[in-house]
Amino acid sequence: MSRKPDTAAPRVAVIGSGSWGTTFGKVLADGGAHVTMWARRAELAHEIREGKRNSQYLPGINLPRSMTATHQLAEALDGAEQVYLAVSSQALRENLTAIRPLLAEGSMPVVSLMKGVEKRSGLRMSQVIEQELGCDPNRIAVASGPNLALEIARQQPTAAVIASASQETAEAVARRSRNAYFRSFVNTDVIGTEFGGVLKNLIAVAIGIVDGVGYGENTKASIITRGLVEMTDFAVAQGAQPETLQGLAGLGDLIATCQSPLSRNNTAGRLLGQGYSFQDVVKQMDQTAEGLASVAPVLQLARAAGIRMPIVEQVKMVLDGTMNPRDIAPHLTTDDDKPTGERTHHGDDSSSGAFRRAFQRALDQFRHGRGGAAGDRP
Repeated sequence: MSRKPDTAAPRVAVIGSGSWGTTFGKVLADGGAHVTMWARRAELAHEIREGKRNSQYLPGINLPRSMTATHQLAEALDGAEQVYLAVSSQALRENLTAIRPLLAEGSMPVVSLMKGVEKRSGLRMSQVIEQELGCDPNRIAVASGPNLALEIARQQPTAAVIASASQETAEAVARRSRNAYFRSFVNTDVIGTEFGGVLKNLIAVAIGIVDGVGYGENTKASIITRGLVEMTDFAVAQGAQPETLQGLAGLGDLIATCQSPLSRNNTAGRLLGQGYSFQDVVKQMDQTAEGLASVAPVLQLARAAGIRMPIVEQVKMVLDGTMNPRDIAPHLTTDDDKPTGERTHHGDDSSSGAFRRAFQRALDQFRHGRGGAAGDRP
């Protein structure tokens, strides 16, 4: 249930009014904040402000009275105690250029809701924010987890993890972004939390491809399990903690994104599997599937770190049109014909049991349609 507007309520701004930005604005408002959304289009801002609806992105959802909207950035940011960014990852830098002078004197937390890497630089979203705003990394937080927008907008219970280099910032954002149906946990592993959200999109595209081709649950379970290995190896090579990938930002988000038709990345993959070209998929998608733009920069980072990602490599071949989607499955779970162990490359004997348990949870939860998480602290 939404709370009534309160002039004493903390003021927050959400930059971006797509499905996830609007949903997170609703989460914040239902948690007691006065939320001002920024929408690029004046007509969308008007609909949110006057009609308490976002019919294009969240059809059938009534928004709280404590949510308003504007298409003026200065108005959205005026008096904000926290700023949440929910624009396309590839458009973030451009948006930050406009935001920077409006936040020049501020010390408020800046929170990334995005799950992508910048295509031309390979930077994570928190890195782009730090670079463009010139702000202390301790002010920056990221949010990730099994968070399909429409389910949350319908107030179906879920959880997320808020990560920041500053425990204090992470806790401040987590306290603001929780309510009766949305629970926020915290950690200080920004790298793992961000890359978990990025990498699961790539695996979800693979799941969509094989789903579109018509392959069944064995194929998908194999991809999810080995996909978690690729995600973990990659993230750890970049400086992440392996347990983060077993938590909400890794395993939890992977399960939700791979199994749900609400996932944009799953949908994009399914269209590819059905024979549509990359260009046709982009034209058909109403919103950005971040995984499509992240494939190339992730593979470039992986190669630089000496990490093999056979699933993601095959996804790129399908995107490039050099592999028939139907031929993808035999290649998705191994990088060559030589028998190899199941353990992650970074793992040791003491950690292999934890990863086996994580994989088993992935299989069980995928089969029974349940989300799960471990390793994140309340």
